[in-house]
Order: sequence, then structure tokens, then C-alpha cells
Amino acid sequence: MKTLRVLVVDDEALARARLRTLLGDCTAPAAEVAGEAANAEQALALLQTQSVDVVLLDIHMPGMDGVHLAQELRSQTQPPAVVFVTAHAGYALQAFEVEAVDYLTKPVRLERLQQALQKIERLTPMNRAVEPDLADEFLLIHDRGRTERLPLASVLYLKAELKYITVRTATRHFVLDGALGELEQRHASVFIRIHRNALVSRRALRSLEKHFDPEEGEGWAVRLQSLDEPLAVSRRQLAAVREAMGG
Repeated sequence: MKTLRVLVVDDEALARARLRTLLGDCTAPAAEVAGEAANAEQALALLQTQSVDVVLLDIHMPGMDGVHLAQELRSQTQPPAVVFVTAHAGYALQAFEVEAVDYLTKPVRLERLQQALQKIERLTPMNRAVEPDLADEFLLIHDRGRTERLPLASVLYLKAELKYITVRTATRHFVLDGALGELEQRHASVFIRIHRNALVSRRALRSLEKHFDPEEGEGWAVRLQSLDEPLAVSRRQLAAVREAMGG
């Protein structure tokens, strides 16, 4: 099991010290402090020189607050998971909006911190042993005047929505121009079609189960690593999905 690399961001030295001690007591998964920062500017500077799996982030800090820093982190190609650690319980909605993995209130208990790290461990199992050829493959995303490479290994599903394709990762949504059929042909070893409008990552398949849809009635759906939402499987694709699941 991988040891999670953690960046602790809090303007209070005592709060950072307590988190450092708690992280040292975490075992499942284990965690190590890769760096500490007293404000957002220091955190961003650290992240330019090293990568981390998770940021433990205070909300109230001098300068840029934790919510805005979390928004900045989301713009990275492979953003770290964010867990808010705050004395204020009234920011849960903002935390949800920036797709934080968890929201811990001070004083933090070891059990709750361990639970948050376990969530992160579940979010990224498929990225921990990526084959070299897959690691080099990517989708080119054009968004608001910028272009970024999105690794295929981080994509959970592709869904056709009218004139565009929604690309879903564990933490973000993207919009992609193109045809689903073309992506299916180009990346057949990576994605499997489950419905006329959806491709899912083969490596992210977690379960196939009975599912009731209010419009289509009884049917089947898959669940993917890192996501709670079920994705409908058409009767036409059911046999192929069963085979991909290993039976």
C-alpha cells in the first residue's frame, strides 16, 4: 500500500504540528508530511517543485483563503486531493463546490483523519500502477483559452451530451469536442462502451448490478472506482460488460 504524501497548509504553527503528529500515527493508509505552508502563496510555491497526493487545507488564512486555493489546485492537470481542516463548520457547501474529498473540524481526531485518507486511497487505486504506455496517452482539453493534457489513466468515463462529450475524472468534469465512436476506436483497450452515449474505463470497473431506472425500468448498471453514481448499461452492451468484468 502506498504511503500518501501530504502537504499541510495552515497559518497556525501549533495546528500544523498537531496534524504532523496525527499523520505520523496513520497506518491504513500510512502518510508522510511532504511539506508545510503557512499560507496559499507558500503552498503554491511548494507544489511547483514537488507533487503530493493530498493537501490538508485550512480555510481562514492571511491572503488567499483555503477555498480559493482549492480552486487554484483544481486547474492543475493532476490536482492533489483536498481535505479541509478548519475550526469553522459553516463552509461545507463551499467545500463541496470545489470537490474537496472531506471536511474535518478542529480539533481533528485521528480516527476522522484516517477515514479521510482512506477515502483518498479509494479514489486513486487505478493510478498507482499505470503501465508506461497508458501513462503517455492523454486527451487534449481546451477550456477557457487554455489547453491541457488530461491523462487517460485519470478518466473514469466519457458521456455524449448533445453536441459535446463530458469527461469525468475522480475530482473534475471536462468538456471535449469530438465523437464518442472515434474515441472508442482510438482507445478501445482503455474504454468499453456500456451504452450508446457512454464509454467507461475498463480499469475503473468495480461492479455490475441490477438497477431500476424511472424511465427505462429494470436494467443493469456499473459502478466505477471513485464514483458513487451508477451508470446505466444497455441490454445490447451487457454481454461485453460482463466479459470485461471477468465473467
